[in-house]
Amino acid sequence: MEKGFHTCAECEMDVKNCRLHNNLIGKFFAFVFRSDRPACIRYIRENGKRAFAEEMTKRGEQTMKK
Repeated sequence: MEKGFHTCAECEMDVKNCRLHNNLIGKFFAFVFRSDRPACIRYIRENGKRAFAEEMTKRGEQTMKK
């Protein structure tokens, strides 16, 4: 939000280097929900938000799983 982005996919930083994603709370939720957040962001960057939403709908998921 500070950079004016609507989603993390708009930021050029590698999500693995992002302190917002690599904090204790983010790691906890990723573990509990088996979420692969970096994969989600890469998918959105490569295919767009709409394609991501359609893919998650097709899979019946809210996130890509590890």
